[in-house]
Amino acid sequence: MPRVACAFWLNAPGQGEIRTVALPDPGADEVLVRTLWSGVSRGTETLVFRGGVPTSQHSLMRAPFQEGDFPAPLKYGYLNVGVVEEGPSALLGRTVFCLYPHQTHYVVPASAVTPVPDSVPASRAVLAGTVETAVNALWDAAPLVGDRIAVIGAGMVGCSVAAVLARYPAVRVQLVDADPAREATARALGVDFALPQDALGDCDLVVHASATEQGLTRALELLAPEGTVIELSWYGDRQVSLPLGEAFHSRRLVVRSSQVGAVSPARRARRTFADRLALALDLLADPAFDALITGESAFEELPEVLPRLVSGALPALCHRIRYGPADG
Repeated sequence: MPRVACAFWLNAPGQGEIRTVALPDPGADEVLVRTLWSGVSRGTETLVFRGGVPTSQHSLMRAPFQEGDFPAPLKYGYLNVGVVEEGPSALLGRTVFCLYPHQTHYVVPASAVTPVPDSVPASRAVLAGTVETAVNALWDAAPLVGDRIAVIGAGMVGCSVAAVLARYPAVRVQLVDADPAREATARALGVDFALPQDALGDCDLVVHASATEQGLTRALELLAPEGTVIELSWYGDRQVSLPLGEAFHSRRLVVRSSQVGAVSPARRARRTFADRLALALDLLADPAFDALITGESAFEELPEVLPRLVSGALPALCHRIRYGPADG
């Protein structure tokens, strides 16, 4: 009898289902992984779920093990933690992270999985892909000792950036969000919090991750002369206006994009994708990151959970998906 697994597929924008899929036998350099946890990256995955990926970005937005094409039907996702059940002896029985969609079991090249350090619970390791985005952004931003920094947007990515910045020496870090409930998250991460109208200005650096036009405008307002905005938001198919009049030129402000699809030029000659992901997993030894996981559901509930995440009926930073008993 052929082996099978269960996978979450997007049938059409706004509609998903659990499908049974054939599972190949692993080859000599492959592993069979049993999933323990996966995570819903609320920003990107809800954009994909509602069919908001622009046609021009279809090839760039493909996940490493995506099946199907945008807008649908497709299998999409990239935050997966599991146990290697078959494969090379060095990996057998190891807990690993992989950029794989929501699926109960899967077969991938051994090179596609990264062992999770013993110091990191499997249930927290689902954050590795997002913390990797934060690492890349901060390689792009290159903050200095004593910098005054604001992070606008206390979503999954913004909170990850703030959490890493909290470990930088002698910097002023403020997490800025329109939702006052995010203050508790900021406190758990060890950083200050402010509503947009109360945020501290004269910033050397602002990391923008709110995916709103208002947030990007506020980012420019908070900069000191010759300061830089690192733009981490991805707006999908939405048009965004940016105020480049008034004092933008005289203050010599900079807006620079950062995206995890390529290793930052600042480290590209010396760090690989694997190095960057391994660093993200090492950072996750800090239990403060648990504040980013705000909900949990069983895998079988995904077809009902994702529409609620998209609509906002289920508020979340990272929503964790459980496969079988919650054994951590």
